[in-house]
Amino acid sequence: MADKIETLGDTTFKRLKAMILDGTLEPGTRLSEKKFADHLGVSRTPVREAIGQLVSEGLAKRSAGGTPVVSSVTLNEIMEILHVRSLLECEAARKAAASGKSTGALKEIRSKMQAFMSGPRPSTAEHSALDMRLHFIIAEMAGSKLLLELIEGLKVKTGMYDQGSIPDRLVPGCEEHIALIDAVIAQDQEAARVAMKLHLVNVRESIISHIYHPF
Repeated sequence: MADKIETLGDTTFKRLKAMILDGTLEPGTRLSEKKFADHLGVSRTPVREAIGQLVSEGLAKRSAGGTPVVSSVTLNEIMEILHVRSLLECEAARKAAASGKSTGALKEIRSKMQAFMSGPRPSTAEHSALDMRLHFIIAEMAGSKLLLELIEGLKVKTGMYDQGSIPDRLVPGCEEHIALIDAVIAQDQEAARVAMKLHLVNVRESIISHIYHPF
């Protein structure tokens, strides 16, 4: 089967999605077709198509007046998302470790994580992109397309949670990810499952701690 040809609407969707995930477009931002057509240098048709995709994925919603706006994720929703992610991703980590698949990409990510901790501080977008890539690779290694799609959707929603409000997780997050990578590379299924579980528990606890102790 031939690869799907990417349309201008697809490209526009990816650009708007990236702007939502890196916090450029904050929750509640109105998604005006004309404004973003001008900003992205395209016609209104691909912007309309892209907004439709954003709505279908839950990244945007229609306001009471019908105007599309960037969605927000509540604390209760993020807690539910992290719970479901734990159920799915712990199993994905275990299956990834058992897969025996090539780990070259994981080793590359491990090196970048170490560089993040020892070298110049990465931007939030750089750190987020590498984090996202690792979780997707683990899901891909698990060998289930459905599992990958579910994890991708939930991970995207986690990234939408109040951009900039989650406490600094750079160093602990990198350390947790390196432990996960090492377990998968070693094909230690239980260690991989536990490493993923610990990582998601710590994400959850850091969010809760920040809510009740913001300073």
